[in-house]
Amino acid sequence: MCGIVGAVAQRNIVPVLVEGLRRLEYRGYDSCGVAVLTNGAPRRARSVARVADLDAQVSERHLEGVTGIAHTRWATHGAPVTDNAHPIFSRDTVALVHNGIIENFEALREMLRGKGYEFVSQTDTEVIAHLIHSLYSGNLYDTVCEAVKQLHGAYAIAVVHKDEPHTVVGARQGSPLVVGVGQGENFLASDALALAGSTDQFMFLEEGDVCELTREGVRISDRSGARVEREIRTVHSYGGAVELGPYRHFMQKEIFEQPRAITDTIPASDAFEAKLFGDGASAAFDDIDSILILACGTSYYSGLTSKYWLESIAKIPTQVEIASEYRYRESVPNPKALVVVISQSGETADTLAALKHAQELGHRHTLAVCNVSTSAMVRLTEMQFLTHAGTEIGVASTKAFTTQLVGLFTLAVTLGKIRGFVDADKEAGYLRQLRHLPAALNSVLALEPQIIAWSEEFSRKENALFLGRGLHYPIALEGALKLKEISYIHAEAYPAGELKHGPLALVTEAMPVVTVAPNDALLEKLKSNMQEVRARGGQLYVFADSDTKIVNEEGMHVIRMPEHYGMLSPILHVVPLQLLAYHTACARGTDVDKPRNLAKSVTVE
Repeated sequence: MCGIVGAVAQRNIVPVLVEGLRRLEYRGYDSCGVAVLTNGAPRRARSVARVADLDAQVSERHLEGVTGIAHTRWATHGAPVTDNAHPIFSRDTVALVHNGIIENFEALREMLRGKGYEFVSQTDTEVIAHLIHSLYSGNLYDTVCEAVKQLHGAYAIAVVHKDEPHTVVGARQGSPLVVGVGQGENFLASDALALAGSTDQFMFLEEGDVCELTREGVRISDRSGARVEREIRTVHSYGGAVELGPYRHFMQKEIFEQPRAITDTIPASDAFEAKLFGDGASAAFDDIDSILILACGTSYYSGLTSKYWLESIAKIPTQVEIASEYRYRESVPNPKALVVVISQSGETADTLAALKHAQELGHRHTLAVCNVSTSAMVRLTEMQFLTHAGTEIGVASTKAFTTQLVGLFTLAVTLGKIRGFVDADKEAGYLRQLRHLPAALNSVLALEPQIIAWSEEFSRKENALFLGRGLHYPIALEGALKLKEISYIHAEAYPAGELKHGPLALVTEAMPVVTVAPNDALLEKLKSNMQEVRARGGQLYVFADSDTKIVNEEGMHVIRMPEHYGMLSPILHVVPLQLLAYHTACARGTDVDKPRNLAKSVTVE
């Protein structure tokens, strides 16, 4: 993985390929490359720097062609060095780019070595290129259809062959791939965003599809080899969404976009109704007796937060599982449970696999909370709640997280109403709270100067603890994740009551302890936990609601939140934690939007 762009046209396609890679930079990558067919052979440029460096190489080498493929790579097999960068060649005949992981690559590599193929990279991708070369008998499309039958694992590929200079062939299994349809030209990409400005007409390939692109048209076959037609959808350009504007980084921009994103995500309806989740939701919600939430990373923390809402508001038993663990353990399926999958991209490989596993176990009712209407996750689930965060460029998720929380809170209140636990007065109160959220968030964002002052101190640390209780424990987890993701400071989060069961041993004057302190029923318990930290010389950094009576004093640094926000308080309290991580990373000089070793859209297990 991480990003694919391909094209066949009547014009020099290299600028489109490079611009496509530039649009996919937000996903994170450690190398990039482009290959075109010219004068009967593939030529390429590759870089272990940024796309800007690749662009300079392309210009220097006068790399031009009407058919080509390009790639940004996030290393899985083999270090991020030039020999492992895509496109990968086979005998200067086949050029190929690949997202995903081929699980049986070792067996394939040994078989191909037995046929005389030499391997110059450490990638699993090289086996696909050599396999296609070994099977080729005059038709690339047929060859790829045959080759993918031997691949085990996840892949999205784009491949060209020197003997077919006006053809690009793609295939997908477990990793996204879209076809862009143009006039006298056609495109392939892992994300429609890559082709913004070139086309707004897209076909979303299904699992097992193989496609052939020529200037004249597109041919697609399914996993059985049967010719199929995929619906052409209009997806309007995201071009403006990737402009940085006056902000220093996309992450900062996206933090400040949260009031707008939440406004766009809050349902326009004056009531919490099942139809907000799709046409079949009313019947499905009447049929369920529990919730199973599957997600990864930040989305998992949004699921943990929603567990408190679902059980307290809707009184419905809720289980939250890390998607990558759920699939590989023996679980007890409950066909009457609603399976909720959460993902920003809707293409998260672990979560998609967990969803399919749940469906295979007999779970009939499924709901996706997702930011991408055309994603595989949305297409696979019975019901959907679309967040409206817009394109999120920064690898460390911010506005996707808070909009997920809005969707999950809406689900909790809707189920509470259906189950008879939310009357008309409560419903109206929850609706007022939701609609006031954007204004409340703007007040929180005004705390940025105070948080910047804290970040200077944090930038000199190598470890931090985050504490929260109850509904705010998952917010502490998310705050610790943000800090470690982009500043590379080791950070861990705990329920504050767990301090005395081990983590207190870590507390010294050198260990900052960030505490989320809303004025809720657990405040006095939290204050006792904070005193345990102070007694060991620890330095507390507290985000406290204004009426908590927590004051600045020796060892106690306090930033006051504008107001207490009840059940929706987690959405307010996570924002200063995002800002703390962001400004600490800036002070340490890290690559905020593209942190090392991470990718935005994780399409491998």
